[in-house]
Amino acid sequence: MKFSALSIKNQQFNRVLRGYDTDEVKHFLERLADEVEALNTENENLKKELDKVNSRINDYRKIEKNLQDTLLKAHESSSKSIESARKQSVLILKEAELKAVQITEKAKKNADDIRNAVLTLREEKNVIIARLKALINSQAGLLQIQTEDNTITEPKEIKRVDSGTQLDISVDEIVEKLL
Repeated sequence: MKFSALSIKNQQFNRVLRGYDTDEVKHFLERLADEVEALNTENENLKKELDKVNSRINDYRKIEKNLQDTLLKAHESSSKSIESARKQSVLILKEAELKAVQITEKAKKNADDIRNAVLTLREEKNVIIARLKALINSQAGLLQIQTEDNTITEPKEIKRVDSGTQLDISVDEIVEKLL
């Protein structure tokens, strides 16, 4: 049971023949003494803890001041770094623009070279196709002549192609199949 000032003042003791019951009074005083002793001990502990907390607060205030100083220096340093970075970024952008122009010009030149090469290859292809058609036409003509000669010289028992028939050769189909 915790004691308060009011409970101590209002405490009543039973009366016996010679006054208050001494055992009850002693018991009450012992409990009261124990409670006061506990309160004093708690008070001392709280004072010690308060001193520790105040010491920590002072340490934290010193740390806070150091942090503020460091933060101020860092802010100044970062401002200088940012300005330097801005200047560098402007230079890098200018260099990048120059390189982009050079790359674009080189790409245009390469595209022109490729375009010219494609045109040359197309012309060469057309020449080769024309030569191939001419070769196929001449071979078809020779084949036509050969078949006409064969029908004349062959015996009558073997029927091949009539002498009046022409071979149906499509030069474009042959070229298409070859390509």
